[in-house]
Amino acid sequence: MERGRQVGIMRAGRVALVGLCLALAACGGGPTEDMLRGGVPARTDLHRASTLPPQSVRTVNRNDAGWRVIYRPGAAPANAEQGAAKALCGLEHKRAVEIRQLPLDGPGDDPGARKIDIICG
Repeated sequence: MERGRQVGIMRAGRVALVGLCLALAACGGGPTEDMLRGGVPARTDLHRASTLPPQSVRTVNRNDAGWRVIYRPGAAPANAEQGAAKALCGLEHKRAVEIRQLPLDGPGDDPGARKIDIICG
């Protein structure tokens, strides 16, 4: 009799676990339809879109003028900035007008990294 009770409890536990997993999976929203400035879908993988090698790119984000990129030049190919500018501005169907190097002077900044603003036009 005790064995049958244990089996029943184990089955109930498994059913509860499966139900919990299904409920958690249903809680996630679908893909976002939000857009960044310039008409770029918010779901775009900007690190990949920058064409920089994954080990070199630290941050890619959209700002008022264009794009801000922080990357490690030692882990990137020659002309990485030009390639990233062309790729990111291309997401907006624009061309890169200017690449500005900015100082990294914060206490939490990544040593050896470079920060650039890419202006599209």
